[in-house]
Amino acid sequence: MHPLRRTWPRTAATAAAAAGLALTAVAAAPVATTAAAPASASAVAVPRTAARPAVAGHRLVPAVGSPLSAEECRAKWKIACYTPLQYREAYDLNPLYKAGITGKGRTIVIVDSFGSPTVQHDLDVYSRQFGIPSTKVQVVKWGDVPRWDPKNADMLGWAGETTLDVEMAHAVAPDAKIVLVETAVAETEGTTGLPEMMDAEKALIDHGIGDVITQSFGATENTFPGFDRGDYSAIGKLRYAFEAAARNHVTVLASSGDGGATDNTADGTGYYHERVNSWPSSDPLVTSVGGTRLHLDDAGRRTAPDSVYNDNGASGGGQSHVFSRPSFQNGVRNVVGDRRGTPDISMAAAVDGGAWIYSSYDPAATGWEVSGGTSESSPLFSGIVALADQLAGKRLGDIHEALYRLYGRSARDRSTGIVDVNDGTDNSYQGVTGYAAVNGYDMATGTGTLDAARFVPSLAREGRRG
Repeated sequence: MHPLRRTWPRTAATAAAAAGLALTAVAAAPVATTAAAPASASAVAVPRTAARPAVAGHRLVPAVGSPLSAEECRAKWKIACYTPLQYREAYDLNPLYKAGITGKGRTIVIVDSFGSPTVQHDLDVYSRQFGIPSTKVQVVKWGDVPRWDPKNADMLGWAGETTLDVEMAHAVAPDAKIVLVETAVAETEGTTGLPEMMDAEKALIDHGIGDVITQSFGATENTFPGFDRGDYSAIGKLRYAFEAAARNHVTVLASSGDGGATDNTADGTGYYHERVNSWPSSDPLVTSVGGTRLHLDDAGRRTAPDSVYNDNGASGGGQSHVFSRPSFQNGVRNVVGDRRGTPDISMAAAVDGGAWIYSSYDPAATGWEVSGGTSESSPLFSGIVALADQLAGKRLGDIHEALYRLYGRSARDRSTGIVDVNDGTDNSYQGVTGYAAVNGYDMATGTGTLDAARFVPSLAREGRRG
């Protein structure tokens, strides 16, 4: 299990479906910010797989004092860099905000190991810079979260992940509440944070907290105990949080990964030499969010159609080795075959075209940096779901059926808001041939990306149908 964040210039990284969507949302209970006592939600012992950050990066330039324009980024670092205001224009969010659809009354849950000691301050600075009202980040410490150590590489990586998750979710749904769950498990040999993360998620779901959960982490399916023998029970024993989410109509998202059609080996230092997939993104109860590259001018207008993310990482996706094709993907069986295919949908993730974020958790590198990876796209999409929940007046829960119904109409009906990504860029990475972004569904970008002014109302209407 590893965070899926890609950062430039500071670092390259440290980073079938349940039916029934008709119930109204459960009112969110107050969130405790003191330490929660973890009580295992699983009935049996959970086998554990080793956990590592995805890729070790290196610092190219120090964090800067203020965001640069896209033109200045290209001149200085040979990449594009974008603000949330550009994203709002690119994804056609402003008409929704003008209509009062801002995520108000909805709650986004973000789960990260260790968290960040400066997350509230950093969100306040970020919001002030771009004229966005800030919001209070409610922190749940799950277990005995260790004291912050700025010299601990694992903590630094997860703090960067936390910063990106919180700021991207807030950028899209500025009035949604944010609950940050900080788990306590260190990244050490033979230990994973996945059982603790799943316990935390189920506890919040059981207490009615959260409408959408975003997860910017994953572990290659092949690394779970028993996989090589065809025994997938180690993953099966971790699904209880997602099953609880389905029962309570909570939407669960996960980043599709940054390894293209491959991903990390168990030791976290290498990659598989064949196509693999990662959990929880591959789970049919989870909406898998892949990555695209935006091509924008300084006003946020597109200068070219979106392409698949394939720089300093690549949009994860492919066939699951664990899960068979769920019914909601029957319409794309010609692509996914008899397996669950990922991703389902995609948003911005490329480092060349990454997002400005602000952080101060590292005294040696306080300031602004450009970040990318599917760790960006999943929290961005969590904001989209929060907007749709608000418009629908209820939790939409598992959105797969609604999403693929919209996709089925999208080729002839632009009002769905689904926008195909078909530039044909091959998604090869680490020597493993991946998938091309072609017309229609593909395992590079899924159903494509979105025009929020159309997609959010469309998703809300489909969700009301159940």
